[in-house]
Amino acid sequence: MSSEFLWYIPNQVEPGHRGDSAGEGHRSLDTLTRHALTLEQHGWDGALIGTSWGRPDTFIVATALAARTTTFQPLIAIRPGYWRPANFAAAAATLDDLTGGRVRINIVSGQDNLAAYGDSEGDQAHRYGRTKEFMRLVRRLWTEEEVTFAGEHFGVTKSTIAPRPVRRGDRLHPRLYFGGASDAAERVAATEADVQLFWGEPLDGVADRIARLKRLSRDLDRDLAPLQFGLRITTLVRDTTEQAWADAEAKVDEMAKNQGTVDEHRRAPAVGQQRLLDLHARGEVLDDNLYTAPGRYGGGGAGTTWLVGSAADVANSLRKYRDLGITHFVLSDTPYLPEIRRQGDQLLPLLRDDAVPAVERRLDPEQVA
Repeated sequence: MSSEFLWYIPNQVEPGHRGDSAGEGHRSLDTLTRHALTLEQHGWDGALIGTSWGRPDTFIVATALAARTTTFQPLIAIRPGYWRPANFAAAAATLDDLTGGRVRINIVSGQDNLAAYGDSEGDQAHRYGRTKEFMRLVRRLWTEEEVTFAGEHFGVTKSTIAPRPVRRGDRLHPRLYFGGASDAAERVAATEADVQLFWGEPLDGVADRIARLKRLSRDLDRDLAPLQFGLRITTLVRDTTEQAWADAEAKVDEMAKNQGTVDEHRRAPAVGQQRLLDLHARGEVLDDNLYTAPGRYGGGGAGTTWLVGSAADVANSLRKYRDLGITHFVLSDTPYLPEIRRQGDQLLPLLRDDAVPAVERRLDPEQVA
């Protein structure tokens, strides 16, 4: 399976996300469009657009960017509690139809300011039970007609959405990405997701999780195409290894000075985020160049661990993840716009499938584990 490479477009109310240099006008349509067009021009397939209450609405941002581009594929993060399944299925199918099949969806079940938009949820079992129903029902609405469903959380009667998502080859609808490292989250991923996204864990941790999810898929009688795997991580690339590490350490020093500002991911860490925060106890640098120090000073999510080095160093590390079965990569570094160009021009050519030496072979994660 060929690899796919996406970036990250910040849709934040305040400027300076993770040290980004963009100032006034950072969230204007012209600025965000410049990001999307630059991604097209420098070899990227698209970009993740994150979600949480208090940000510009992710679906609206994605729609606006899709309208101003031709190949850019937005990976649109959405929350089951913010949307009803039929409303969402219709909106996503419409955008997919209008863009010729460019929509991707990232289902997010992490905590949020639910009361602000009138949502409520119970314990973890309730939250992931609702997510499972949401994903299953949305998929049915995209692929079936006259859908009737009565679940614990959602229901529809004789529901047919129009227009339908674009069908192309084995693509029947927008791909559903999903994250989460708890037992409950992994059970949802094993049965309902198209792509499981991992944070930037070391190779052995990713191999273990891939093997476990494959076993779960078999044990839970997954009735979909085989689960695919993705990596969401910061990649700090410079012209030389020495320059990359000098810049990485300088960034962490600056984060340490500003430690009073707590990253939102650290307030109530989910299981996956806590796994990242705990990595520093194993060492400041793991594998060849996985830098864990950012997690000590406020780096959260994809900013908790960084792959650091020259383009060749980072490409070598990403190829090792690919050997484990990772085929979807969501990369980023700040300042976002210049790094789209740098990494698109220097890193991506080393990662495209025709650039991989023929002697490389894919490893079975269950053998690695």
